[in-house]
Amino acid sequence: MRRSAWTLAVAAMAALSLGVAACGGSGNNSDTGGKKDATTPPKSAKQGGVLTVLWSGDVDHIDCGEAYYQMSYFICYSTQRPLYSYKPDDGATLVPDLAESAPEVSADGKTVTVKIRKGVKFSPPVNREVTSKDVKYAIERGFYTSVASGPTSTYFADLEGAKIGSKPGSEVSGIQTPDDNTIVFKLKRATGGVLAAGALAFPETAPVPKEYASKFDAETQSTYGENQVATGPYMIENNAAGKAVGYEATKRIHLVRNPNWDKQTDFKPAYLDEINNLEGNDDTTVSSRRILSGKSMMNGDWSPPPEILKTAVTQNKSQLAFVGGAGNRYVAMNTTIKPFDNINLRKAVSAAFDRDAMRLTRGGALIGDIATHFIMPGTPGFDEAGGMKGPGVDFLPADGKPNMALAADYMKKAGYPSGKYTGTDPILMVGSNTGIATKAAQVTKEQFEKLGFKVTLRLVNQNTMYTRYCNTPSAKVAVCPNVGWIKDFADGQTVLDPTFNGKNILDQGNSNWPQLDDPAINKAMDDAETLPADQRAAAWANIDKMVTEQAAAIPWLWDKQALIISPNVNGVATQFNAQWDLNFTSLK
Repeated sequence: MRRSAWTLAVAAMAALSLGVAACGGSGNNSDTGGKKDATTPPKSAKQGGVLTVLWSGDVDHIDCGEAYYQMSYFICYSTQRPLYSYKPDDGATLVPDLAESAPEVSADGKTVTVKIRKGVKFSPPVNREVTSKDVKYAIERGFYTSVASGPTSTYFADLEGAKIGSKPGSEVSGIQTPDDNTIVFKLKRATGGVLAAGALAFPETAPVPKEYASKFDAETQSTYGENQVATGPYMIENNAAGKAVGYEATKRIHLVRNPNWDKQTDFKPAYLDEINNLEGNDDTTVSSRRILSGKSMMNGDWSPPPEILKTAVTQNKSQLAFVGGAGNRYVAMNTTIKPFDNINLRKAVSAAFDRDAMRLTRGGALIGDIATHFIMPGTPGFDEAGGMKGPGVDFLPADGKPNMALAADYMKKAGYPSGKYTGTDPILMVGSNTGIATKAAQVTKEQFEKLGFKVTLRLVNQNTMYTRYCNTPSAKVAVCPNVGWIKDFADGQTVLDPTFNGKNILDQGNSNWPQLDDPAINKAMDDAETLPADQRAAAWANIDKMVTEQAAAIPWLWDKQALIISPNVNGVATQFNAQWDLNFTSLK
């Protein structure tokens, strides 16, 4: 899942003091004079030009109907037009994109109606105008075995007639298109609220032409991504047959202008002519220096290392931005493995854990706030769950400092009279061997050891850590020290349901890393899924408190993502996923 790939290497020196505000898309790296509306062009913005984005890795899927990683969305929101999107300065409010107005949700929450705008066309070689039937097919294909979209199976599963793992070509009776500009979603449960809260902004809702894509979707694994057409301002460079020649896996993603994009139908300015996304830039120190001293460049799926930020804070301040509110980080304890099936022992570990030391591994207060629960700042329910102070559990103080006396008390309640763990078998901890994440894994090991645990720490590359170990319950990993989550959109369900609902414990691709399966929490989540918009924040805040009280994971950071640009770039970042926004960025 995209959000389990929260691998951004945000880092800085703990001793730094920074005068750059955490900012999401306010045009802070341009000469906008501090204006908060990123849709207002900076005076120095010019139309045209070529931007280069340096990446270390690749997208999870080039097909936006399958995509779920942060950097996949970086591409998809530039090449596709979902029903709704976000303006850079506001990652919580849906803005009509392909849609022409806000979604209409019926009183019973079981019907959602969306009107789509006229005049939006597919890129070559399809070239025709988009209709509601193209949106219908886009969502239907997410259920196909050949596509298997995570967001579709999670947020659209309540559609009448929907079947996860359906045969390519299958239709969903709960998606109706009474005319070319109207699409109606009929639901088995009252989950229209969560569709309207953000699910309709997923790239999976961007139109796909059935007559063109069905032959690719009919394959065992769809190859539509390598032959895709676009509706956004940009498209992956293709040839006359539609082959995406601009995509070379692990090497590059070359975006060019979509000749059929009409700016009169879109709120995005789309200044640039081309964007070269160059992958394989593993040395972030070298890449950072290239960007800061070069021209027309920005960082992609990585953040500058501490030594670079230390200099950038004073010498390149106008080329640096921090964006918060997208994700959290925590240490997961496997509640199905002894001794972590004991709630008092888990509370003891949390009480003894130096969360401030964990934050220092990434740079201290500069790069985020000490997390006291799981819903992150800026998401509805954060304040209701206690805000920065949290719900007030004694084992997670707001300052992040350890309390060894309290830890000893909880250990005694857990059945260890000495106040320390006395088991002899080592516990398996699997962490990342990539950059600063390794430091966090090592600090985690030390925190467990000071309570008497014997720890076998296995460090592997980030993808292996997830796919082979932490995402696979059969691997029997006791502790995952490097996990975290980026919200799908601004709703507590997207933070808590995939990560702590018992029904989401999966044999493969599991993101409930503690494997928490508490009946009361599960029921509360099931009930909250069907609530209308005005009741959702309070309900998910209460669930956040319930999850925090279970001590199945140790929250330690709400991230602020560090972003850098070259001097001649007007960089605009988006609060939605804490990344640069290609649709609003320009050259000077």
